[in-house]
Amino acid sequence: MAPSPKSRLRADTDPETALRHIAAGCHADLLKYRAAVLKSARPNGIHQTRVALRRLRAAFGLFRSAVHGPGVRALAAEAKWLARECGPARDLQVFLTETVADVPPQVRRIGNRLAEVHLQHARAALSGARFTAFDRALAAFVAEPPQPSSGERLDVFGRAVLDLRHAKTIHRARKLDQFDTERLHRLRIAIKKLRYAATYFGPAFASPTFASGRVKPYIDATARLQGALGALNDRAVAAQVLADLATAARPKEDVALPLKALAKQVASGEKRRRRRLERAWKEFKEAERFWR
Repeated sequence: MAPSPKSRLRADTDPETALRHIAAGCHADLLKYRAAVLKSARPNGIHQTRVALRRLRAAFGLFRSAVHGPGVRALAAEAKWLARECGPARDLQVFLTETVADVPPQVRRIGNRLAEVHLQHARAALSGARFTAFDRALAAFVAEPPQPSSGERLDVFGRAVLDLRHAKTIHRARKLDQFDTERLHRLRIAIKKLRYAATYFGPAFASPTFASGRVKPYIDATARLQGALGALNDRAVAAQVLADLATAARPKEDVALPLKALAKQVASGEKRRRRRLERAWKEFKEAERFWR
């Protein structure tokens, strides 16, 4: 496997060069997993395709103040569109394989039919003219020589971004125990962006001055918090998936009771999920900020 583009980043790398390296890695992953989606229905392809698009969007957002312009905004918008087109397929996968257990056969049959519809929708988006234009534009962005360096260093730029993202996350989580579904979702997005920031800027602080061993514990803490928030978010997404399954049922397929049982299963475990979130939040707050 080729070395990750971010492994070539150093403290003195300028932010624009860093963004192009990161975008190159995201682009390579996108093409790899897109190919998997187009030839196979295995879940990992659609999942990793969305991850690559999400990482790309996060990179464009995190480096916005250093590299901006209509071209970058257009790339970010197209990545968002593609991820959204792949969303229903992934949401259904998560529901059937992770959110609930012991799915009744009749619901499984409906789910399989709906999964094929979602997969074909995602494949159409990933193989159409709009994707081709996006792919070419992203390749051109990656290949474009950086502008003359402004003298800004990745460690200085990254420290400012990480400080801002960390502070926003702390602020957003006030009165966490009172959060409803929407506020939990917004916090999950904030911690996800912070995790990507720590991952992207971490190499700039992995030096004798900033011991690399300090980077991983912080990233791990953000990952655990994101996972705890994701478990709660899956419950919210499940409501839409259940509605989609009910709509997709054929007239002779009476699945009202099985779907009701699955809805009850989804709703259970709220206290356990909340306790997991509390533990993850406590660990995150105690994690050392490696960039300081």
